[in-house]
Amino acid sequence: MTETTPADRFFDAAIGLLRTARDRQAPRIAEAAALIADTVAAGGKLFAHGAGHSALPAQDLVYRAGGLALVNLLTVPGTTGVDVSPATLGSALEHVPGLAPAALASSPATAGDLLIAVSVSGRNALPVEMASHARSRGLAVIGVTSVAYAGRTVSRHPSGTFLKDHCDVVLDSGVPVGDATLTAEGIGAPFAPASTIVACALLQAVIAETACLLAARGTEPPLLRSANVDGGAEWNERVVATHADRILWHR
Repeated sequence: MTETTPADRFFDAAIGLLRTARDRQAPRIAEAAALIADTVAAGGKLFAHGAGHSALPAQDLVYRAGGLALVNLLTVPGTTGVDVSPATLGSALEHVPGLAPAALASSPATAGDLLIAVSVSGRNALPVEMASHARSRGLAVIGVTSVAYAGRTVSRHPSGTFLKDHCDVVLDSGVPVGDATLTAEGIGAPFAPASTIVACALLQAVIAETACLLAARGTEPPLLRSANVDGGAEWNERVVATHADRILWHR
């Protein structure tokens, strides 16, 4: 019998999380898709936000072949990925109250739009205020987070709330507290994080549902094609021209 390798164990852990997300989050995925489809049909804009590594699933939705052209990245400078030096500054900024309201006030997001907010733990001030202030401004909010954190950690926001408490729909990634999926003898810290994989899969599942829901309603979903296939660039130019008022990443 072939010995199971650490790589095998990680694939098994990730597949298990994906299977659980598919089975347990199906109703929430459908709700999120309906919310996005309703926003698109009503002429609203779509935004995605995440900080640190939670920015990766948000960025995966923007200007993506096979994705909805209408999704725009809503950023807070210094927190998107690990693009600052030292990288720890981005983590520190996530704890600072007031950044999200300032970013929203300076953004083109308005009532009737929709925000997708991604945070593994959902406990820091930035995702909590991003969701809560978005809703106060009349935006619908879809959150992607691990609900387990709310039961095993303390919120870092003065309200004591988590991202999950300020969303119209919550997609629970189900990743373990601390994110890492593996442990091994002789290694002091758990390792092999899977939150990015699960969050990306959940959101792409939502987009798939949204596209088919729009089509079923008689609306051509504004999808992008790969620019690396013949005719892709021309297709995308037509999509952008048709929806120029809502595709902000092209400006």
